Amino acid sequence: MSVVAVDGGPAARRRPNYRRRRNLTEAAAMAFAVLLIFWTVTPLYNMVFVSLESHGDVFTSNIWPVHPSLKSFWIVVTQGYWYLEYFWHQFGNSLYIGAATTFLTLLIGSLASFSIGRMRLKNGWLVSNAALLTYVIPASFLAIPFYSIMIKYGLANNLWAVIFAEVTFATPYAIFIFQQYGVSIPIELDEAARIDGASPLQVYLRIYLPLMAPALVAVGTYALLLAWNEYLYQFMLLSSVKSMTVPVALAQFLNSDEAPWNYMMATAIIYAIPPVAIYYAFRQRMTAGLTMGGVKG
Repeated sequence: MSVVAVDGGPAARRRPNYRRRRNLTEAAAMAFAVLLIFWTVTPLYNMVFVSLESHGDVFTSNIWPVHPSLKSFWIVVTQGYWYLEYFWHQFGNSLYIGAATTFLTLLIGSLASFSIGRMRLKNGWLVSNAALLTYVIPASFLAIPFYSIMIKYGLANNLWAVIFAEVTFATPYAIFIFQQYGVSIPIELDEAARIDGASPLQVYLRIYLPLMAPALVAVGTYALLLAWNEYLYQFMLLSSVKSMTVPVALAQFLNSDEAPWNYMMATAIIYAIPPVAIYYAFRQRMTAGLTMGGVKG
């Protein structure tokens, strides 16, 4: 009995080409990932490099400090340089602005989304759409009008001036996310609670907010990072040394005849620790809060 070789046909001939294209695609993706990581890590590496220099030499040709030292961090922590005289006070100002902005953004955004989405207000969609329209105008264009308004209300050089500005820019996004996420919460839960005699405030506090926890974490983290990293409004609205935040105080280093780059980079690294820690602590809840509404809606 003879054995006849059977040709696999076009599908068999296409298989090597498919594997080759797949390997090339994976190699290109890996090369792009390496390039992206290098592009992202290089500035961070330079920050650490300069902060470990004894004299903050940013123009050295070395790839690592010859005599690395943590002295810069100690100077920052102990406020041992005249530009760092109020570092912890300014750090506290940043914490205060970030916490107040986060709280007010969550409060206003959740109340607005609850009123529009759960209490079924007539033409409530106009409120959310009008809020999102504020993003049409760049925030930098509104800096001078905001400054003029705060002057008229006696809030110049006041932390609450910055808080009001940051809440204004964070709240429309919060309302949008809360509305999208709220679609995944069955309205029957609210109706059952009302039948049992719950007031709208009780429904908001005992049903709506607990079920909105992932979205609250996501929006709260966004609002905190927005306030933490903001510079323009803090620079314009805060003028005295004791009312400044760390980003504004960092810019003051550049006014010195001898810019202490190592102190500046050490200050920036210390200032970046809280938001980085918060992001990695809540990154999974952030992902759930930003995507669950879109998946279930």
